[in-house]
Amino acid sequence: MIDPAAPDPSGPSSSGAPGSGVTGSGVTGSGASGSGSVRRSAELPHGNAAPGGSDVPLLNIANVLTVLRIALVPVFLAALFVGDGHESPWRLVATAIFAAAAITDRIDGQLARKYGLVTDFGKMADPIADKALIGAALVGLSMLGDLPWWVTVIIAVREIGITAVRFAVIRHGVIPAGRGGKIKTLVQTLAIGVYLWPLPSAFDPVAITLMALAVLLTVYTGLDYVVQAVRLRRGVSST
Repeated sequence: MIDPAAPDPSGPSSSGAPGSGVTGSGVTGSGASGSGSVRRSAELPHGNAAPGGSDVPLLNIANVLTVLRIALVPVFLAALFVGDGHESPWRLVATAIFAAAAITDRIDGQLARKYGLVTDFGKMADPIADKALIGAALVGLSMLGDLPWWVTVIIAVREIGITAVRFAVIRHGVIPAGRGGKIKTLVQTLAIGVYLWPLPSAFDPVAITLMALAVLLTVYTGLDYVVQAVRLRRGVSST
């Protein structure tokens, strides 16, 4: 069966139809430079084709790891709330599960980029999985009285709000994760890990400092993401 995206073998092999924006070397935008990346994404099959024109299968290792991370959330919560929630052996189990889930976040992203496994499902499911894991840990710690509720509320509002913004602008383009966002996620994960780990009270200042830094980074990167989203929408609208 002939791929609808493949060039007509009877036509010229080095260029597409006039004005189509398709050349022998690849796909280029024919409009303003600011909309080139959006137009290229729309011209690829399903918007998530791998280099060379072949569709990326939905069932791939990166997406499997993302789904696994979501599935680990209730398992993590079950371990966290065993007994009164402060039994050291089960807190160690909960910490291990949280760490394993957090590690999959880094692995699935690397695999998706390295092997061209980026899909629309992955773009939507990956941030949801991250928010579910971080949110579940924060709510669990607050319910057990280990973390002030105001910390959980600030981080939760930011993460839910930015997820909503992400979905609102995804048709215009994807805002890549910046260094600040990656550092924010790392600090959040480390802070939660310290709170989960049954450490002596002497480590409380370390946990508090890490969580305070996580809150500051959460607010700062959230505002930065909103600014980028507004610029993206204005840039697309003006072209």
